[in-house]
Amino acid sequence: MTKPAMAIDLKFDTSLAEGYTSPTQIARVLTEDWMARHMYCPVCGESSLRHAAPNAPVRDYVCPNCGAQFELKSRNSGEAAFDGKVMDGEYRTMISRITSLNNPSFFFMHYDRFQVNNLVIVPNCFFSPDVIEKRRPLPPGAKRAGWEGCNILMQRIPAMAKIPVILDGSPLPRGEVVRAFRRVYALQAHSLKGRGWIVDTLRLVERLGSSFTLDEMYRFAPELQRKYPDNHNIRAKIRQMLQILRDKGIIAFGARGKYRRL
Repeated sequence: MTKPAMAIDLKFDTSLAEGYTSPTQIARVLTEDWMARHMYCPVCGESSLRHAAPNAPVRDYVCPNCGAQFELKSRNSGEAAFDGKVMDGEYRTMISRITSLNNPSFFFMHYDRFQVNNLVIVPNCFFSPDVIEKRRPLPPGAKRAGWEGCNILMQRIPAMAKIPVILDGSPLPRGEVVRAFRRVYALQAHSLKGRGWIVDTLRLVERLGSSFTLDEMYRFAPELQRKYPDNHNIRAKIRQMLQILRDKGIIAFGARGKYRRL
């Protein structure tokens, strides 16, 4: 049973850094420990997460209640924000997890002075091969020559999918985070192509602002046709996706082909 919500302690346990000299190792130890001790499950509200099995591919944490999987990416607040490229692990492993539709949701953490400053969660249904970029293979002289890593292209993930958990050092209420996660997660598709259409439609809606018309959405038809060449009725697909967004409470229909974001 889910325990009552408690205040989140944002400070790291710096005693765990003793014996480490690498800033990268220190950051990894402190942030991973904080997540395991203080973070709840945004899917079901369970009070804590547990570490995944050692060397588990593309996942760091598992909810002991609902089984949801999560991975953590963290940066010092002095580094670039999570709005460009985020380095991740081996490319083929990531693509394998995504194409199996069994990938984790991702936490993205900014920390400063040994405590969490910002934390967002992106549901797993917003990850598709389109948001994963292959990095150059390591050169022949490298220890792991030929190894290919990947980047997560954050700019290809809709803004509404980046759900804040901690904002500027202030934790949001757990219930609010869980409700926001479920609202967005309700858009989950059961195929990679379905995921792609949801992500692309949301990104286009966000490009148009808080209100837009059907004709404005139709202007993206050539762009979508290039990406989905097998679809021979792009305009009908656009209308279908807008209907889904309306049914899920993301947008509202108005008169004469007008829409607004909720």
